[in-house]
Amino acid sequence: MDRYEGFAEFIAACGSSLSRTAYLLTGDHHRAEELLQSALVRTAPHWHRVVRGGNPEGYVRRAMINEQVSWWRRRRPTMASIPERATVADESAEAAERVTMAAALAALPARQRAVVVLRYYHDYSIDEVADVLGCAPGTVKSQTHDALKRLRELLPRNHSRTEDGLTWHSTSGGS
Repeated sequence: MDRYEGFAEFIAACGSSLSRTAYLLTGDHHRAEELLQSALVRTAPHWHRVVRGGNPEGYVRRAMINEQVSWWRRRRPTMASIPERATVADESAEAAERVTMAAALAALPARQRAVVVLRYYHDYSIDEVADVLGCAPGTVKSQTHDALKRLRELLPRNHSRTEDGLTWHSTSGGS
């Protein structure tokens, strides 16, 4: 039996989703490609064990998060600047909002960024995030709280927030 059996199929099926997660974790396309490749290289030798665990996609996401935290600890990023929101009401405004959100995510500490990506982008439950990150559910809750508080501070004040604290659309003044 080939120890890599099913690995190529897994990458074909889940690669784009994992790539998006890597981008959200890094905020840069080239670093996202490096992060995903690094996680896959680390996963490949243990592929049969990973598959037996029943959640290979979660395993690779966890490997990406671990790797990103290691990179972050080695480099300690400087404070990211948040671009001002575009005033043109067309596709460029929507693109500007995505860039603004990506910059705000990049400014978060790696663990908080991982929690936000897993909770709000991948719709993981608190218990699922805790399992992926190897921490207690209370830690996920506090990291989520701290991350959303920081995002509210970083993002332009001319955006209104929805209940999840992550989507901003209007140009009304107020918090």
